[in-house]
Amino acid sequence: MKQHAGLTVERWSKFTLEQQILSIAAEMLRARASLELGAETSVRLGYERVLRMVDLTVAANRSPRLWRELLRWRDLVAEQYISPQPSLELHMDLLRCLLRFTKETSKQVAHL
Repeated sequence: MKQHAGLTVERWSKFTLEQQILSIAAEMLRARASLELGAETSVRLGYERVLRMVDLTVAANRSPRLWRELLRWRDLVAEQYISPQPSLELHMDLLRCLLRFTKETSKQVAHL
């Protein structure tokens, strides 16, 4: 995975939680486009980037409550990653759920 390979916890922690969530959401949107095209390899790579960014977000934040919810969400993304046929409907549900993590990012749900 070349994209985000050099991204460190130190650099990621300079972003606000809202910026982190929106960056993960952007990756989810890219993965959605690949999913709609049936580009399986691109979908898998997108999910890898999403999982990596979630791991960075957990490492960069000190809230056990946030960790618990993000890691639960991550498990669902991981299920999509290993699924032989990832579901577009579930993907979109996961994206909407992710955006609900903060008040500010929740405003983006209406634009999906």
